[in-house]
Amino acid sequence: MKYEVIKVLEEEKFRRLTGVKRSRFEKMIKILNKADKCQQGKGGRKPRLCLEERLLMALEYLREYRTYFPVSQSDGVSESACYETIKWIENTLIKHPDFALPGRKALLKSDREYELVLIDATETPIERPKKKQKQFYSGKKKRTTLKTQVIVDKKSKVAICTTFTNGKRHDFRLFKESGVRIHPEIKTITDTGYQGLGKIHSNSALPKKKTKKNPLTKEDKRNNRKLSSQRVLNENVIDMIKRFKIVSDRYRNRRKRFGLRFNLIAAIYNMEIRQMRVSEEI
Repeated sequence: MKYEVIKVLEEEKFRRLTGVKRSRFEKMIKILNKADKCQQGKGGRKPRLCLEERLLMALEYLREYRTYFPVSQSDGVSESACYETIKWIENTLIKHPDFALPGRKALLKSDREYELVLIDATETPIERPKKKQKQFYSGKKKRTTLKTQVIVDKKSKVAICTTFTNGKRHDFRLFKESGVRIHPEIKTITDTGYQGLGKIHSNSALPKKKTKKNPLTKEDKRNNRKLSSQRVLNENVIDMIKRFKIVSDRYRNRRKRFGLRFNLIAAIYNMEIRQMRVSEEI
């Protein structure tokens, strides 16, 4: 059994292999165990693998993003059973409150839980669609992509909310269509792709763009570097989420589940960050 070998690994090796720390893995098992008992109470065939093995299979798929066939063969189950198991685990975890992102409503609360948020967009390559290819073609990446907008709290480093669209959509247009509205007292920092954000949210800062008639002054360059040093945190958060290759490599699956998987991985990242902060405080 895979789990019998993996569970004795050192903490860091366990995280490198599964993408999550041991405590997060055990938390997932508790959530899945409750859902599994409810499912078995309804009858049906008993799963061939234990719960730990099934969770490892799902994490392996998200982490390495191999096709279902080699993953199923390494676990000794059929390809269809592998697909159904991974789908059930994803659906079960994303419905639990512990795996929910704070959401867009958190940005409008008057208690000012967030003082400074960072907004950025990232792209994930996808298989070329059979229809409406132009809508997904990204001039930046020179290929068909899905675009994800991620809003991160600067202080806690937590991903607050996400929005998804096709790769052709401009960053600022994505923000306008996402329905995200931010409390006036919360400051935002973005890149130059969000020109015009100040008309919607006055408390925003973004780098000044250079033009032929208006070159950047030394003060402008200094301010741009300062904003860039603050905004890099958002890029680091995205990089941490993209440790799971399913959201960084070319996405082969149906696009309708991409958002669910990205949010699930972002929630796993949030849990890791919160646990690190608690450990530091102790």
